[in-house]
Amino acid sequence: MIERKKTKQVMVGNVPIGGGAPVAIQSMTNTDTADVPATLRQIEELARAGCQLVRVTVPDEAAAAALPELTAASPAPLIADIHFDYRLALAALDAGIAGLRLNPGNIGGAENVRQVARAAKEAGVPIRVGVNSGSLSKEVLARYGGVQAAALVESALSEIAQLEAENFFDIVVSLKASNVPLMLEAYRQLAERVDYPLHIGVTEAGTPRRGSIKSAVGIGALLAQGLGDTLRVSLSGDPVQEIFVAKEILRSLDLYREGVEYIVCPTCGRTRIDLPAIADEIERRVEALDLENKLSKPLKLAIMGCVVNGPGEAREADLGLAGGNGEGALFVKGKTVGKYPAERLVDEFMKLLKVYIKDLEDEN
Repeated sequence: MIERKKTKQVMVGNVPIGGGAPVAIQSMTNTDTADVPATLRQIEELARAGCQLVRVTVPDEAAAAALPELTAASPAPLIADIHFDYRLALAALDAGIAGLRLNPGNIGGAENVRQVARAAKEAGVPIRVGVNSGSLSKEVLARYGGVQAAALVESALSEIAQLEAENFFDIVVSLKASNVPLMLEAYRQLAERVDYPLHIGVTEAGTPRRGSIKSAVGIGALLAQGLGDTLRVSLSGDPVQEIFVAKEILRSLDLYREGVEYIVCPTCGRTRIDLPAIADEIERRVEALDLENKLSKPLKLAIMGCVVNGPGEAREADLGLAGGNGEGALFVKGKTVGKYPAERLVDEFMKLLKVYIKDLEDEN
């Protein structure tokens, strides 16, 4: 079991972050925020996929003007991403935003920080201090001789101190870098210094194929050490794909227990059925049932290539399939319940699954 670091808890809308709450999954829209229909459509897609918090960029007055409509219609709490102009942060707070992401050091001086901190405190809205390796000041870079973990930590502590000076403590902190070892070391150092909840992620991780791996390594390493209260997987393209990767990272560490977990054999020379095709088809059909947010209990499915890795090795699965020579066996809780030709396996598996799910629902 992973022993998570005890942190303070803040509320972003109705989503708790820190204090032992489940790790919250975030993403960010990539639409023009001023385009309300497009942005709202993407927010809804993210929420359906299981995203709990959605960040929107607010680079100008047009984007700020769209926030009242977006916050009123959004199915998930919204976080406004603000840079340089404190007035946009105030406008976002007036619009009912649930969280702010900004750096006190780049919104124009102590008085501006004071106004934003007071308004956020009055509204009960937390602020995420977000330090990135690419945005360190020249002074900090010179002091540390370049981008170092200690430089990221010093910058974060400086930003935090500006909010604390205004008696504002509903703070979440992130120290993101595209270099995984750098990111890991920075978070480790910061966790020794503060007990604010941590937003973790590998920034600019890359394309879905490569970025998913990079994110899994970086985010997973921190989570395995008990660090991280909310996360975002940063991939290029459609942000909805980030949610799947985030869930699977959490699921692999037993930090996310909703929906469906798969145990799938990698296949070997013993396999006598087209297991990859069968596994893909089962996954596609199961996803079409939209069970991720409907099941009252987690579901574990096993798709195994032969009797060696069948019911015995996957006995902890709720139900599964084990291949044979042109046929396969279906099993429930490790016990075989039927054998079928390979061409019928997927259909029979789905029938069995639907009965199993109905029984689960009847129990509740």
